[in-house]
Amino acid sequence: MTTTSTLTREQVLKAARNRHEAAVKAEIDKLQLAVEWAELNPGDVVDETRSWEERDLEVAGDGAPTVAEFSIAEFSLAVGMSTDAGRVYIGDAVELCHRLPRLWARMMDAEVPVWKARKLAQQTKSLPVDAAAFVDRALAPVLQSCSFAQIERTVEAARAEFDPVVAEERRVAAAEKRHLTLYWNHLTCDGQVPVAGLLDIADAVALDETLTAKAATLDPALPIDVRRSIAAGMLGGGNEREVVIYAHVQADQTMVEVENTRTVVTPEQIQEWCEAAGTKVTVKPVIDLNENLTTDSYAPTERQQEQAVLTFPQCVFPDCTRRSRCADLDHIEEWPWGNTDSWNLAPLCRGHHRYKTFTAWTYERIGPRTFAWTSPTGQIYVVTTDRHIR
Repeated sequence: MTTTSTLTREQVLKAARNRHEAAVKAEIDKLQLAVEWAELNPGDVVDETRSWEERDLEVAGDGAPTVAEFSIAEFSLAVGMSTDAGRVYIGDAVELCHRLPRLWARMMDAEVPVWKARKLAQQTKSLPVDAAAFVDRALAPVLQSCSFAQIERTVEAARAEFDPVVAEERRVAAAEKRHLTLYWNHLTCDGQVPVAGLLDIADAVALDETLTAKAATLDPALPIDVRRSIAAGMLGGGNEREVVIYAHVQADQTMVEVENTRTVVTPEQIQEWCEAAGTKVTVKPVIDLNENLTTDSYAPTERQQEQAVLTFPQCVFPDCTRRSRCADLDHIEEWPWGNTDSWNLAPLCRGHHRYKTFTAWTYERIGPRTFAWTSPTGQIYVVTTDRHIR
């Protein structure tokens, strides 16, 4: 192996140290800018019963300044984050600066890494003021060497000491964090969905026994884990299940795109789903995604809604990944000046729909699947349905 570098070993190490120091300083500066942005956009008390209008967001714990809700998105995009991630980031900065001053000072001096300071800030936001101060005194001097478990123990000890009622409520609530989640956003290219959950031990034992029993009735040539997966899919309602598939096939392609996932599978995979025992197959009319559907009413038709969801699987605001199935279908140009037709409709999650309605954020459709958003300060973001932002 050869190299064209003209640097010596010492020069490479010095350059690496300089780059690392610059990166650390940039992270510190960026977090400080988040605090300054929050101070420039303070939250004002508003009528919370009017849920569509701007609210003052409590992005950090008790006693910390609030932030104007609609100011979050522009800073978030400036630092390459979604609105949700930016809200957490600004909250971490405000929490550190106003409620964890000892840790903030050490972080500003680069004695504690930004990522670890933020980790603690996210834990203390739910603490009362005196409990947060206790954690700040206890962990600021040693945080750089603390494990996550130690951080959590200290935070919970402070909660039990300064807020015992809430500590007990959280203990009870923690026992009810049971869930079973299908991660549709992580659908694999071969049509498989990751599943995860937390079950009560009695429910877990019962489920395990049921899956084992059902798997025993399936083709023994299949691996046991595959049979247990199939058995889980049979739990819905007896042995009958309905498969609804929207198949989008290009003239020169044979792969099939599955509804609202932008994942493609083979025709053979579709055939296997349809041939599974007890499956009910429903054939629905094809929707032309390029057809300009129109109606004279304000409310989009069911066919227009379905077309929009299939065309735009996510909210069309920059960097938003919320699924369009749960979004509002927005008139890009306000009705009645703008028609209720396919070209003038786009899905926006409720939060970003409010941005568009009540702030200076505006957008226009500049292509079949392309939008240009303009921020309140004039920054333009071009969004396409493959989520690239320029």
